[in-house]
Amino acid sequence: MLLAVSVIVAVSAGAVPVPAETVFGILANRIMPGLVEVDWSNGREAIIWEIRFPRALLAGMVGAGLAIVGAVLQSVTRNPLADPHLLGISSGGAAGAILALLHTGLFLGLLTVPLMAFAGALAATLMVLGVTRFAAAGSAGRLVLAGVAVSFIIMSFANVLIFLGDPRATHTVVFWMLGGLGLAQWEHLVFPFAILLVTVPCLLAWAADLNAMTIGDETAATLGIAVIRFRLTMFVVGALITGVMVAFSGIIGFVGLMIPHIARFLVGGSYTRVLPASLLLGAIFLIWADILARTFMAPQDMPIGIVTGLIGGLFFIFLLRSRSD
Repeated sequence: MLLAVSVIVAVSAGAVPVPAETVFGILANRIMPGLVEVDWSNGREAIIWEIRFPRALLAGMVGAGLAIVGAVLQSVTRNPLADPHLLGISSGGAAGAILALLHTGLFLGLLTVPLMAFAGALAATLMVLGVTRFAAAGSAGRLVLAGVAVSFIIMSFANVLIFLGDPRATHTVVFWMLGGLGLAQWEHLVFPFAILLVTVPCLLAWAADLNAMTIGDETAATLGIAVIRFRLTMFVVGALITGVMVAFSGIIGFVGLMIPHIARFLVGGSYTRVLPASLLLGAIFLIWADILARTFMAPQDMPIGIVTGLIGGLFFIFLLRSRSD
């Protein structure tokens, strides 16, 4: 119910407020033409159906995807501070998207940016694993440090791509660096929806294995889990989800860090409940973060990464404080 209310508020709120009954009328008329009497303008219908509704749906899917990836990474790394942003996966996805936008062009059509973003996210994941092995950084804390180091390296590469790109086009990559949902379109929603439709049931089926991984590699191995292969599989799935989400939203940090902790606080530590709760809470959180980003400086559209970064940074400090007590 809260998710449904959040979507309605997101569609209604903005520089041009639209009453909720008008929103319901437009949606009903789009689903079943002629069902209700049309008493709104074509411009208002375009705002609701072509701009705000796909944006709200994209916010929900991106929030859900980043949250469930954060929950998975926190399990397989046994680190409560792990998330796609801190481990460099988001940075890799953004670098791949920037490479496609400024240098390679859309040689595969609409699939180019998501595929390049996934390739960048996967490359970042492999780099993190390689650095941890090279530096013998087997502890969970050092894994996060390796992810931060890889993130800086990848962002330096992305900045070089921006520097070498067409100066007239480089302003567009600000979207990927700061995060935003302003480019949401109906034809784009199929990609994040398809990724969640394929990966989420698999992750839910692996909930018991994720519970075992939180206890330790030895315990998981005694239960018959191929620890190294399972961890690598989770990293690849996480890179796939993150890469596609970053391709359409840019870098949005801290969602994967915060939401799993809130989910555990509400439903307990079992991943059979943490994963679906993270999905739901992640969608709700990012929808409301987008509402704040659109209305705080209206009619200016603040990048959503600023909002999540501020909230996530404060949450991060609070989490460090609670862990030290």
